[in-house]
Amino acid sequence: MNDENRITELEIQLSHVTRMTDELSAIIAEQANRLEQAETRIQLLMQRAAEAEAQAMSGIAVGDKPPPHW
Repeated sequence: MNDENRITELEIQLSHVTRMTDELSAIIAEQANRLEQAETRIQLLMQRAAEAEAQAMSGIAVGDKPPPHW
């Protein structure tokens, strides 16, 4: 294999690696966005759960209230 063929092969391999790097970069960016959205949703769900728990704790417990027919 002469130098020109070796250089051509290296250029081909470099172009494949560059394309693969670009594809992986796009995938990582998409995953980062999805992770950020998931974290936001988790925070909202945690806030809702905390609010629901606070409301449940501030109300009268079901066992302490007499039935309506008394």
